[in-house]
Amino acid sequence: MSEKATNSGYPVTDFRNLSSPIIDVRSPSEFCLGHFPGAINIPLFSDMERETIGKFYKKESRLKAILIGLKITLPNTTKLLEKILKTSRENKDGFKSLRIYCWRGGMRSSTFAWLARTIGIKTFLLKGGYKSYRKWVLHQFEADLPIRLVGGKTGTGKTDLLNYINRKNIYVIDLEGLANHRGSSFGSLGMDKQPSTQQFENILAESLDEFRQSNAMEIWLEAESSNLGKCRIPNSLYTKMKKAPILEIIKTKNERIENLVNVYSQNPQNELKDAVNRISKRLGPQRTKEALSAIDKKEWFKACEAMLDYYDRCYEYELKKANTINSIDLSGLNNKSALIKIFNENLNPV
Repeated sequence: MSEKATNSGYPVTDFRNLSSPIIDVRSPSEFCLGHFPGAINIPLFSDMERETIGKFYKKESRLKAILIGLKITLPNTTKLLEKILKTSRENKDGFKSLRIYCWRGGMRSSTFAWLARTIGIKTFLLKGGYKSYRKWVLHQFEADLPIRLVGGKTGTGKTDLLNYINRKNIYVIDLEGLANHRGSSFGSLGMDKQPSTQQFENILAESLDEFRQSNAMEIWLEAESSNLGKCRIPNSLYTKMKKAPILEIIKTKNERIENLVNVYSQNPQNELKDAVNRISKRLGPQRTKEALSAIDKKEWFKACEAMLDYYDRCYEYELKKANTINSIDLSGLNNKSALIKIFNENLNPV
C-alpha cells in the first residue's frame, strides 16, 4: 500500500499497516483511559482546556469553540513543534512522517498535522479517530476463535508453562501478563501498574490480530475468572473461553506450595497481610489467623497451606462448569518435559 502523505483520513486497517510513529493528540486523561498501543501522547489541549472548549461548543457555537482552541494553541506552537521534531529525531528508524489521531479524526488531529507539515513532516490521519479504532478493537472479540484453556489449581505453574511454549501452530496469549495481575487477592503483588480495562482490551485485540496474521492453528489461554484485578475480559471473548476445552494441569501439593512461596515470599509482609485480610470473610477467622501469624513469622509454607484449601474449592467449583476436560499429571516435571508429555497426549480438538 502506498504511504503517500495526506490530510484525508486512512481507515483503521490501512492506518495500522503504516510504519510511522503514532501520535495521540488527545488530552492526558483521554490517553490514560485508553489509546492505540505504542502511541505517544502529545496533547493539543490539557484536560482543563479541553473541558473549557467543550463548554463553549455546547453553550455557544462551534465557531466560538474553534476560536478559543486557536487562542490556546497559537501561543504553544513553538513548544508543539519542538515536541514534533524531538519525536521524529528520537525514532531509531529515522522516520520523517507521523501517524496522528484524535477522538473523531477532526480539528485536533488536522491542526496538529498542519503544524507537522510546516516543518517537513509527512502526516497520516486516522479516519474517524480513536473512536473508529475502538470499533475495530471490539470487533476482534466477535469472531470465532480456536481457543484451548490451560487450567489447574493455584500454584501448578500454568503461566510459566504457557510462556515456555514455542510452537508455530500454537499462539499463546498471557492474559495475566497483559493485565499485570494474577487474578487472585494476591494478584497485584510484584506487578506493574494495571492498564485500564479499555487499554487491556486494546492490547488484547492487537494480540488476536497478530494470531490471525500468524500460521498458528490454536490460541492457548490460561483459564481465568472474568476479572483480572480491575481489568475485565470482554464478554464476547469470555463466553468463548467458557465453552473451550480445558487442559487441566495436575501437580503435587508440595510442588504447588513451593511455586507459590517462590512467587510471593519476596513481597513486603504488610502487602501480603493486606491480601489475606481482603479474603478474610471467605477464609474464615481460624485460617485468616493462621495465615497472618505465619506471614509475621515468615513461615511461608504454612501461610500458603492455610489459604490453599479456599482457592482449591473455588477452582473445583469453576471446573464443574467446563464442557471438555483433559487432565494430565505433570508432577515432578520441568516445563520442557511437561510440554513433551502434553504434546504426546491425544488432546480433544478445539
